[in-house]
Amino acid sequence: MRRRIVRLALVGGVLVLALVLLLATCGGGGGDGDAAPEPARRSAGPPARPTVPPAYTTATGWDIADIGPDYAVARTTGRLAYLVRAPGDRYRLRTLETRTGRAGWSGAAWRPPDPLRFPKLLGVAKESREFFVAWSYGKVTDGRAPADTLVSLDVYDAADGGRRRVEVPWTGVPSVTATGPDIVVGDGGANSAVVDPVTGAVAEVPASAVRYPKGCTACRQLTEVRGQTARGLLLSGAHEFWVRGGWFSRQAAPKGADPRSGVPTSVAPGRILAVWQLAEGAKRAATHQLWTVHDATSGKPVASVECHRPAIEPGRHPQAVVSPSGGYLVAGNLAFDLEARKGFCFEDEGGAAPLTLASVTDAGTAYGATNVRDAAEALDGGGSPVAMSFATWGVEALAPNTRLPELETSGTGLFHWTDRRDRLHLLGYPSAG
Repeated sequence: MRRRIVRLALVGGVLVLALVLLLATCGGGGGDGDAAPEPARRSAGPPARPTVPPAYTTATGWDIADIGPDYAVARTTGRLAYLVRAPGDRYRLRTLETRTGRAGWSGAAWRPPDPLRFPKLLGVAKESREFFVAWSYGKVTDGRAPADTLVSLDVYDAADGGRRRVEVPWTGVPSVTATGPDIVVGDGGANSAVVDPVTGAVAEVPASAVRYPKGCTACRQLTEVRGQTARGLLLSGAHEFWVRGGWFSRQAAPKGADPRSGVPTSVAPGRILAVWQLAEGAKRAATHQLWTVHDATSGKPVASVECHRPAIEPGRHPQAVVSPSGGYLVAGNLAFDLEARKGFCFEDEGGAAPLTLASVTDAGTAYGATNVRDAAEALDGGGSPVAMSFATWGVEALAPNTRLPELETSGTGLFHWTDRRDRLHLLGYPSAG
């Protein structure tokens, strides 16, 4: 739209007006907290739009540019939040309606502890309310001791944009997750802090306060906070895992597994993906492992599948991705139909993974690519794109250079794309069905 405005102004010879219009529309955020939100550009889109799977139509849709790498979606309303830069080393959170691209509320600009580091963004739900959380960390710059470092969280009510600032003193690089009803700040070990998004209350949980399941020696080795469930914090040791004050994996082992071998590899809201060794004496115990999706509240197994042991243990296991309604889950070369309680491992006879799945829709279609290292590379346009149907467990090749949807919500697929000017876009295209 901006290029079109400038071109018309130049044709008309009104160069001054063109400059005024250009200044009024650039920057992605305005200069103060009261600036009106900029609506998403409609289906005209950028000049060279990416190819998307045939399940989506590019005849209509929306496009926003110059945004941060993260976004979050409120599941109940379909409202999407994203971050843009604002003048004065500040950032602003904006929203839009994913179905229409219409601009929603926009938050006031704020400055993070480290303005050179783009803040992260995630979503969390508690007490029938949904929140967007923009977080960052760094040294304090407002007159307090310069050695002080903290995690700064700006928590927005997804419904109306009401904002609360929460600061958590922290040493070192934190991890911030929202797999349960609260926001969990961790250090990669057993220390954590739990932030209530409704009240802003912070509860520190030091490693000294961790309670271990009786008789679990492995739980005391390499203890790590993995996330949160509705029952409490999820922790793991070298082997076995448990919920603080709740269930213990030894009592939740899937059929055919060694009950003392479980390791959680990924946590998503309401679900835990864990890998288990097969029980001693099992036919394929030497060559295969059992991958199981567990209900995060009860620990009970939901669906399992056997898969070859990797030749070399990965430094990082694939991240589980759950469809918006929670019926399907994919992670790397694993796929689970949770309602049918079935799993599938995509591998060749030698155990190599032929594909990596990166996203999944409520319609039962998963998207990924072959010849990629991980899901991030598939979503970034690497490898050869594919689509997998949960109805048949069949895999279909997509056209080369097809961009994959990162998420589908409110009937709209969301795609990241970088244009020729190296600007990051988020595009929303409706489902063709």
